[in-house]
Amino acid sequence: MTKTKYLGVWMDHATAYLMNFSEMPTATATIKSKSANDGNEQSKGENKMHNIEQHQQAEYYKELSEVIINYEEVVLFGPTNAKVELMNILKEDHHFDHIKIEVKSADKMTDNQQLAFVKDYFSKH
Repeated sequence: MTKTKYLGVWMDHATAYLMNFSEMPTATATIKSKSANDGNEQSKGENKMHNIEQHQQAEYYKELSEVIINYEEVVLFGPTNAKVELMNILKEDHHFDHIKIEVKSADKMTDNQQLAFVKDYFSKH
């Protein structure tokens, strides 16, 4: 019998903390969005900056999706709507149809609180 692969992802628009769960959750990776605010914002127009930020956010979500595709069940949680934005992107891609993905609201959390959230979530399965 194959063991189900679980992944918890605490995320906002800047950072995602990925926690693999088997018996106990363990932090496996951190993915950061590349910030458009690199000090050159005054030399770029507002429209161009918006386009750069959108591109960087798309790259951030793409990087997360490349990890999520390897799991059978995923919970996305965090304080912003970034988790919902990512979920909408994943729903549109049929490669993710076989993965159970759920979105949960959560406040800012310490590392230990994130791990406890993931443990509690997946222990109920």
